[in-house]
Amino acid sequence: MVEQTPDTLSLTIWGARGSIPAPGRDTLRYGGETTCFELRVGEKTILIDCGSGIRPAGGALARRGVSQVDVLFTHTHMDHLCGLPFFCLAYDPTVKVNLWAGHVPPGGTLEKIIERMMSPPIFPVATSALNNTFFRSYKAGETITLDCGVTVRTVRLNHPGNACGYRFDHAGSSIAIITDHEHGNPAIDDPIAELVEGADVMIYDAMYLDSEYPRFVGWGHSTPGEALALAARAGVKIPVLFHHDPDRTDDELDRLLEDARRRMPTTSVAYQGQTFTLRGGRLLETSNALASTVS
Repeated sequence: MVEQTPDTLSLTIWGARGSIPAPGRDTLRYGGETTCFELRVGEKTILIDCGSGIRPAGGALARRGVSQVDVLFTHTHMDHLCGLPFFCLAYDPTVKVNLWAGHVPPGGTLEKIIERMMSPPIFPVATSALNNTFFRSYKAGETITLDCGVTVRTVRLNHPGNACGYRFDHAGSSIAIITDHEHGNPAIDDPIAELVEGADVMIYDAMYLDSEYPRFVGWGHSTPGEALALAARAGVKIPVLFHHDPDRTDDELDRLLEDARRRMPTTSVAYQGQTFTLRGGRLLETSNALASTVS
């Protein structure tokens, strides 16, 4: 695996599944954990979403000795939030954890949303147990500077209850994350296209196949066809199809990858443990962060 240096930008996918965790023999290769990304911007660590994938992510960060982490939420539907009570760093008083959200409507707060989940009889441990954890807010569309010093561009997504997308630029490399978004509204789609313009890697919601989508209009998700069309228009180098339907099997995702690469050869289909490492806008490596722990 390429060593992380001050001029590298890397992305590790700790959960690629949508809606609900999907463990089982048919999801071993692409994984069954729900949304969680780890961004390493130089030597700084950022997480996106607290789906079930944040449990193994937290263990990896603890072993690495991370002392501060900013966690950005795309939104707080259960598949993006359910792992937070099992995020070990949030209980460690020696680690500063900042939780950021830009999708919450006026009058609500991220802390209140999490309190609703982490309270009896739903969960036995209250948010008061989250040591050295701080709640931050912003408005989707703003450019924000995290406590770790990293600047992030944000954008509104089209998803029930609101959601946010992100772009990270560092030392000539760029990664955009657009998940839980339904295409079709130009007022929302146009700023997204601007945000992902020229990105080296773009994560994009492709939960429904193009043939399935007509049955799910209004559900807040997109398709492989839309992902590839946007990538082509915006000059994205590597589109990564993400947020897999919980019923989508490994073999079906293999076929999806084959079909997508006929249309755009650089396409990837996200899998758990997948890591992209960039330097100066060039992909140095695509590796599996879990390879050393899988027999």
